[in-house]
Parts: sequence; structure tokens; C-alpha cells
Amino acid sequence: MSKHKDDVLNAIADLRVRATLARLHALADSGESALKLRLAPFVPRLLMGRTLPWETLEHRFDDDFICIGRQDGVHAYLLARALNARHIIEFGTSFGVSTIYLACAVRENGGGRVIGTERVVAKAQRAREHLEEAGVAEWAEVRGGDAPGSLAELPESIDMLFNDGFPQYALPVLQAVAPKMRTGAVVLSGNAAIFAADHREYLAWVRDPANGFLSTRLAVGEGVEFSVRVR
Repeated sequence: MSKHKDDVLNAIADLRVRATLARLHALADSGESALKLRLAPFVPRLLMGRTLPWETLEHRFDDDFICIGRQDGVHAYLLARALNARHIIEFGTSFGVSTIYLACAVRENGGGRVIGTERVVAKAQRAREHLEEAGVAEWAEVRGGDAPGSLAELPESIDMLFNDGFPQYALPVLQAVAPKMRTGAVVLSGNAAIFAADHREYLAWVRDPANGFLSTRLAVGEGVEFSVRVR
């Protein structure tokens, strides 16, 4: 991996966090080719705007090191800092890379907690280990089990939702978290931008002002659905 890929991580001052993120991103890079090869048969459906069989596909990724990209991670970190976020919910923790970015932001904002949820038990445990390695485990909790059930108990005022798990759960997660989100809170969903056909109901709901959000797709990284709680 060329050094310039990690230059964007310089936005994070903590050297321990940066070193952990660089190591984990390198692991993700090493498995990227194999992952793309397995997804290749589904690319034509994606290009035609058709849905993918996620009920079948989701279990194929139980062991894969899938994580947020460096630029998307730093964007989430900086956004959390700008919001002065103290309480962040994350759907789709995986190996905890995105959780590290968010927990680092919460710590530097003065304290609080990131609550992540991960269905695969082994991944949840690895995520906890990676948070310890980065030195930010005190500011994060990784819950095992299926969402939104694992998000039954939440803080009273949520500043940010990182909603990036499998499409069939994205809307139920948002609807479970939304009542606890403060005015001005933000939702990020990269998957809703990349797999728009699989998120039609999600996009229709979050873009309907009657549900309390303003939302649009932004060209950040590979794309992200950026939503703001306005009431």
C-alpha cells in the first residue's frame, strides 16, 4: 500500500488511532480484489438499477473485512467533531473501523458514547479488540445481535446515526433511532447512495419532509445519503 493513501488520516491528531486505522485499512485493501471478484456477477444488476438478493448475500460476508474507506472515515470523524457529537449510533459495525473514527471524535468532543451493533459475534469481538488497540474503547459499546432489536435502549438525545448495514434493515433502524435524534442531528448512509435500488423505501421515507428530515445524495467518497433532522 502506498503511503499517500494514509495521508488523509493526518486530520486525526492521535498517533495511536492513526496507526491502528492504517493497519486495519491495509488489511481491508488486501482483501479488496477477492471481494470484488465475488461481487462481479451482480454488477450488471447494479448498473441496471435492479435490487440485489441481500437475504442470500449477507451471510457471504460474515468473514470479510469490509469497512469504510479512509476519506469517508475522516469525513465522518470531522462531521462528528463539527456537530460536537456526544452520542452516536452505528448500524453495521463490522470490524470496528468506522467505530474508531467516531469514538475518537466523541472522546475529543469531551466524552460520550458510540453505540454500535453487529450481528456476527466474531466480528463484534474483533471490533472491541480494535477499539482497545486504538485506545478509544472507553467511548464505544459494540452490541451483538440483529438491529434494530439491539438498539432498544438508547440515549435521550442522539447527535448522529451512521446507518451503513444491509439494506433490508436500514429503514427499520432509522425509524427506531429517529425519535431520539435531536434537531440538527445527522444521518450518513453510504450504502443508500451506492445501492439506491435496494434503498427505495429508505430514500422515500427520509426524503419526505413529513418524517422530520431533509436529505439528499452527496458526492463524498463513493457517495453518501446525507440527512439532517430538522424537527
